[in-house]
Amino acid sequence: MVDISIVVPCFNESEVIDSFHRAVLDALRPTGLSFELCYVDDGSADGTVDRLRELAQTDPRVRYTSFSRNFGKEAGLLAGMRMARGDAVVLMDADLQHPPELVPRMVQLHRQGFDQVIAQRDRSGEGTVRKAFSRAYYRLMRRFMEVELVDGAGDFRLLSRRAVNAILSLPESNRFSKGLFSWIGFDTASFPYKNVERAAGASKWGGRRLLNYGIDGLLSFNSRPLRMAIHTGLWLFVSALVYALWIIANALLNGVDTPGYATLITAIVGLGGVQLATLGVIGEYVGRIYHESKGRPHYVVRETDPDTAARGRTPERAGRAG
Repeated sequence: MVDISIVVPCFNESEVIDSFHRAVLDALRPTGLSFELCYVDDGSADGTVDRLRELAQTDPRVRYTSFSRNFGKEAGLLAGMRMARGDAVVLMDADLQHPPELVPRMVQLHRQGFDQVIAQRDRSGEGTVRKAFSRAYYRLMRRFMEVELVDGAGDFRLLSRRAVNAILSLPESNRFSKGLFSWIGFDTASFPYKNVERAAGASKWGGRRLLNYGIDGLLSFNSRPLRMAIHTGLWLFVSALVYALWIIANALLNGVDTPGYATLITAIVGLGGVQLATLGVIGEYVGRIYHESKGRPHYVVRETDPDTAARGRTPERAGRAG
């Protein structure tokens, strides 16, 4: 058992792995804590796993797991937490946008009794459009989700061992970690830090991927879209009933007018759009049920470090045994 486990999902981060590793060692060495670094290669195609293999050979504190393909960051976080043996676990990215020098401060707050310590970034340096969309997204999430999401509170956080065990006990395949971290509760502390640019390479989170991630979050922790579809259908039914009564009253009082094709086409197109949107929402939930029912593993491990292999337990099996 070690004091701290640093969990680091990696996807095509060969340019920055060495710099990140040195920065973590420099940040933790003065603390006197025992620690390990649990790297998870998410099917990289740029030699990331080669660098992790070399680090594991030269530094006994390094452990790694490599996926057979890209399974996504959520799977990487899950595998890292399953690997971790520390009393506390710190989740962070390898691109140095999560400053390693903040980890000792997290540990200090954890020692004060907090099970979750969140480093909450500001949005300095972001584009105006992205900043506006991000703020609007979090306002929407706070309004509709069953858990609370805080703007700037991402994956960069410390979790106590019991918080990690709570996360690992959740079996769902469609994982939205930000929501899961909030859902498990426990005493939480946070502090702000200034947004940092990537040390190298390009962001893997484009606009389309961010949009899909936002939709996943919206659907993972509430059924309000289905409730909204019911409300919309009832509202359209009442509107159609009022409109029909108005037509009947107008015909009785003023005679029968020639029906307007524009009104008819508008009504058909509008109702058709609402029906397609409602079917899409229902389809998303049904698709998630279908995905969960298959019971497939969250990821497939291609390679892992000799220390983990010697124990005869891959991260996937370790999670199931827990």
